[in-house]
Amino acid sequence: MDGSKWVSCRPNFFLHVRVLSRRFRRRFLEMLTKAHQAGRLQFFNHYQPLADRAAFKTFLKPLRQTEWTVYAKEPFSGPRAVLAYLARYTHRVAIANSRLLAIDDVGVTFKWKDYRVKGPDRYTTMTLPTHEFIRRFLLHIFPKRFHRIRSYGMLANGHRAAFIEKARQLLAMATEEPSRDTETTKNTDKPDRLCPCCGGRMIIIETFEPGCTPRHHPQRAPPQGMRVIA
Repeated sequence: MDGSKWVSCRPNFFLHVRVLSRRFRRRFLEMLTKAHQAGRLQFFNHYQPLADRAAFKTFLKPLRQTEWTVYAKEPFSGPRAVLAYLARYTHRVAIANSRLLAIDDVGVTFKWKDYRVKGPDRYTTMTLPTHEFIRRFLLHIFPKRFHRIRSYGMLANGHRAAFIEKARQLLAMATEEPSRDTETTKNTDKPDRLCPCCGGRMIIIETFEPGCTPRHHPQRAPPQGMRVIA
């Protein structure tokens, strides 16, 4: 108490969860109220009345009496933890081979976890027809130009531009400016195919010989006022 030495708590303990949750609740609501007073919050549809300061205060009042649940864990500590975190995203697919139990004429049987159930009963099995299993699996395949691994650290999407600009300043690098030739090319480039109705760019989804049946079939009819040009 005299400040002469550090008195540590017991191992693996930082704060009591109730103390931490109440402190987080107070700080969160304080910052939310300040953001509302500064006009940084926007409300739409049936939440528009909350733009009024008195109505917003009344809306937050029950939250001050509700017990919040706060979960805290230790941060990344060193390159091993960072590598272990990123490794889960490099070669991860929709389902691991260890979860596949059987494949036969009936379908595909695999293990899955029901997060709504607590305890060991949350792990169960499911059998799907082969075509349905393939359909669900293909939902996890990324579209073209998308990457499987997420950016981390300075290249994270939230602050990537600011960090790159700061790095350029520290390295005394000149800012790249587009040349006049590039700007002229961008301005003069026009799509090869334009929609005769809306003028938008048309994208070729399939090319087939005259008299042949196209393999691509639309899932629904186009809206009125639009044409399908083959």
